[in-house]
Amino acid sequence: MSEILVLGISHYPPLTGHDARMAAILKRMLTNPKLPAQLRTPAGWPAAMREEWGQDEGTTAAARHRAALVGWMEKVRAALDDFKPDFVLIWGDDQYENFREDLIPAYSVAAYDDFRFSPPTDNVWGETDRTYELQGNRVAGKMLASRLLEAGFDTAYSYKPLHHPLGHAFANAVLYLDYARRGFPYPILPFAINCYGRKVVSQHGGMPKFDTQLADADLDPPAPMPWRLFDLGAATARILADSPYRVALLASSGWSHAFLVGKHHYLYPDTQADRLMYEHLRSGNYDAWRAYPGQAVEDSGQQEILNWMCLVGALQALGRRPQKLGFVDTWIFNSSKTFLIAPPS
Repeated sequence: MSEILVLGISHYPPLTGHDARMAAILKRMLTNPKLPAQLRTPAGWPAAMREEWGQDEGTTAAARHRAALVGWMEKVRAALDDFKPDFVLIWGDDQYENFREDLIPAYSVAAYDDFRFSPPTDNVWGETDRTYELQGNRVAGKMLASRLLEAGFDTAYSYKPLHHPLGHAFANAVLYLDYARRGFPYPILPFAINCYGRKVVSQHGGMPKFDTQLADADLDPPAPMPWRLFDLGAATARILADSPYRVALLASSGWSHAFLVGKHHYLYPDTQADRLMYEHLRSGNYDAWRAYPGQAVEDSGQQEILNWMCLVGALQALGRRPQKLGFVDTWIFNSSKTFLIAPPS
């Protein structure tokens, strides 16, 4: 059998920017005209949220948050470099990037020959004209899609992008694993998941539009069920373990996102729900992950945890527990972030 490394990170977009802008999503949510009056200023927030906001609208806390995230990125990168994979398969969400009105699969393998993308403008690295050029692995992508189809998973695939060169769940994974700018020598195989489901087109896989009231009829069909993605991840791990490739499987996403948590008025994530799933992951209770209802995912704004459903399914198929596991919580920086390293024994 081939060796498989399992990893998990966050692709948190504000990490590409400067600390003073890290709370920008919260500031936008505070413009919600339907926000209860008591929540419009820090005086009405939970005490821990006020403390994180501080006297500088979160800038000091942002530096701490960044340090925690970058510290974990370095640990994951070290594990990747020690393992030296033939390629990195990345499970990530497509937020109205290539999954748009003309085609929205449940999930799709990007079996490209190569990828080109650039960091966002005004980024923390001060890069203005950098372009990443990475190799893909079309042969491995075709093999994986074929084997998944044979196993009963109706897997979409593509050989070139339809709209966007590379969605941010995948591009940011590379940018952050190369945060120190040492280069990223590994080919990638993006495996896009329609995590946003009912909001992939209706909300463009992003923040709510406060000038638009979405009725049930306006919403899109749901995301794939958690149990199906769990099984997809398990099948992917089994196929690649039986392949000639040495592969790193990487889930790239945060968990609960504040801008998806209606019961919190879109201000802060459902950390309680995330910590429950984290504890199941820590203790190896993978069956609890597979049994997690799709409605619970939506209610807690955990759409992107569906990427990790694939990862946890892979862990179960490989009979593996995390070697290193970390949880970075927050009130004001939009999402809980989890990190995982599970090397082969």
